[in-house]
Amino acid sequence: MRWSELRDAVGRSAVEWRLRRGDWQTPAKGVVVTHNGPLSTEQELWVDVVVGGRGAVLAGLTAASLAGLRGFDDSARRRWVLVPHGRKVTHARPGLVVRSSSMLGPEAVQAGTRPPRTRIARSLIDAVSWARSDRHAEALLLAGVQQRLVLPGALAVETARRSNFPRRSVAARAVAEAVGGAQTLSEAEFGRICRAAGLPAPDRQTRRLDASGRARWLDCEWARYGLVVEIDGRGHMDVRQWWADMLRDAHLVVEGKRVLRFPSFIVREEPDLVASLVASALELGGWSRPHASSARMPA
Repeated sequence: MRWSELRDAVGRSAVEWRLRRGDWQTPAKGVVVTHNGPLSTEQELWVDVVVGGRGAVLAGLTAASLAGLRGFDDSARRRWVLVPHGRKVTHARPGLVVRSSSMLGPEAVQAGTRPPRTRIARSLIDAVSWARSDRHAEALLLAGVQQRLVLPGALAVETARRSNFPRRSVAARAVAEAVGGAQTLSEAEFGRICRAAGLPAPDRQTRRLDASGRARWLDCEWARYGLVVEIDGRGHMDVRQWWADMLRDAHLVVEGKRVLRFPSFIVREEPDLVASLVASALELGGWSRPHASSARMPA
């Protein structure tokens, strides 16, 4: 609690007496915790918000993690807080990073959350601005879509609302990939490989029923040419997942489709190889690369 609020509730002398006895503690100036043990994660976050002052909210990766984003813990254990523009926060705490913003209205702050935090679309766009690299920024934005935390359209609106912020071009590119169906960084990279090589765009996340009647989604499919491409992350290295992938591929082959499966690191490190294999498979299915002369307008 704020020191002033506790003072008004129980009186200054009672607060000071309990602090002297060691029953309570002050983890930051102006903040009192009414026990003397280690602070929980939630209590640490509350202290951060109180230090930020009225209108402060959790933001960026901190807020996104509270909303359910998985796999992107901050290795530096930083906690991100936004405060109203123009405010100077001088009470530093280990791990606390304070940024200011003039856009902290209802459209930016998630209603009813305690501690207060920004909405997921705003949280992810801020996290992009503060990420350690372009790849990390794009990956976490796509993860928000893949993990069903946010719709691509909401990210597009948030990106458009803010005309200038660090890595805006990275955010716009990732949002465009998400709108097109990409849900991971490797899928987005695969889409760029196809475009650079002049290959037709695949359908993304197409739904099909497996042999047991369960719905499954294919990463990339060219139904016209009978080709499926799957892109595997680390989770596909588990033996049981590996077999499940092989079995699914077998069913697709029995149905008459060609299947190419690439690990994500090959998509990243060998784009020319990936493009060549996909082009060859498409040609086997009847696709032919358009010639420059055929693209000219008739005289």
